[in-house]
Amino acid sequence: MGFKLEHNDNDQKQASGGLSNLLQKEIHLFGRSFSNKKKEDFYTELGVLLKAGINLKEALGLILEGQKKEKQRQFIENIVDSLISGKNLSETIEGNTDFSEYEFYSLKIGEESGTLTDIVTELGLFFSRKNEQFRNLINALTYPIIILITALLVIIFMLRLVVPMFEDIFKQNGVDLPWITKLIVAASNFIKDYGWIIFSVILISLVFRKLVFGHPWFQKKKDYALLRIPYVGSFIKAVYLSQFTRALSLLTASKVPMLTGIGLASKMIKFTPLKQALDEVASKILRGESLSTALKQNKLFDSKMVSLVKVAEETNQTEFIFQRLNQQYSIEVQQKSKLLSTLLEPFIILIVGVFVGVILVAMYLPMFKLGSVLG
Repeated sequence: MGFKLEHNDNDQKQASGGLSNLLQKEIHLFGRSFSNKKKEDFYTELGVLLKAGINLKEALGLILEGQKKEKQRQFIENIVDSLISGKNLSETIEGNTDFSEYEFYSLKIGEESGTLTDIVTELGLFFSRKNEQFRNLINALTYPIIILITALLVIIFMLRLVVPMFEDIFKQNGVDLPWITKLIVAASNFIKDYGWIIFSVILISLVFRKLVFGHPWFQKKKDYALLRIPYVGSFIKAVYLSQFTRALSLLTASKVPMLTGIGLASKMIKFTPLKQALDEVASKILRGESLSTALKQNKLFDSKMVSLVKVAEETNQTEFIFQRLNQQYSIEVQQKSKLLSTLLEPFIILIVGVFVGVILVAMYLPMFKLGSVLG
C-alpha cells in the first residue's frame, strides 16, 4: 500500500534544486536550543507514551509537565492547542522551521497509515543512532585534537620566542646560516610580522563560521576534500550511509514508494557527495532502471550495498535488507572511530616530533660554526 503525499510534486522540484540544510546537526525544536539529544528524548518519550495507550494530546501534556524551561513549555503548549483546534501533528509542524521536512513527511505517513506510534519510535531510534555516531566521532577526535593544539602552541612558542634569540646571536657573530636555518628564521619572522593578522582571521572565521563555512560552495568543496582523505573519507562515508539506510528502512517500513523514499532521504543528508549521488539514483529510477543498477553505477555505494539491494528487489525484503545494512554500517562506524583514534594519536606525535626536531637542528647547526669562529 503506497501513500499519495500532497507535497509530492513540490518535493520533486525542491529535490532537484538541492535542499541541503533540512536535517541539521542541531535541529532547533524548543526555541533555538533544541539539540539532537533533546530531539531523541522527545521522540523516545512520545513513543513510549503512545505505546502505553495514551492519546497524543495527553502524551504531549505529560511531556509538557516535565519541561522546566519556559520556551519549551510554550512550544509544546502551541502544539497541544493546534491539536485541540482539529489539526493533526504533521499539519501542526508543517512549514515550521524547527522541524525538518524529513520529520514532517515521516509523521504524515504515520498518520495516514495508522502507524504514528511506530514512526515516532523509529524517529527516536534514528536520532539515537545519529547521536551515538556523533559521540563516537567526538571520542575519536578529542584527544588527538588536544595533542595537536598543544603541539601547535609549542611550535609557535619556539618560532616566536626561541628562534629570535638564536637569530640575534648569529647576527652579532656574523655566522653564515645554512639553508634550513634560513627557512626556520623566515618562518619565525613571518609569524612575528603577520601572526596577529592570522589570529584575527581565524577568530573572525569562528565568529562568522555559519556564514563562511555554511556557504554551499564551501560545503561542497569541503565534503569532496574529506572524501579523498585516506581512511577518514571512508569513515565519514560510512557515517552518512548509516543514516541513509536507517532513513530508508523507516520509510520502506511505512510502505513509501522507493522513489519518494530516496527523495526524502536525500533531503536529510548534508554530505554533498551522497546527496548528489542519491539525486542521480532517483533520476535513473525515473528512467526505468532498478535501484540496484542505479546504485552500482555510482562509486560511492559499495558492492555490499548493491548486492543486498539486488537481493531485496528479488525477494521483496526491502525493509529487512536496509535494517541489516544499517546495522552493518553502524558497526563499521564504531570500529573505524576506535581505529581512527588509535592511529591519529601517534601520527600527530610523530609529525610534531619532526617539526620540533627540524627547528632544533636548524638552530644548532650554526652553533657548531659559531664554536669554530670563537675558537
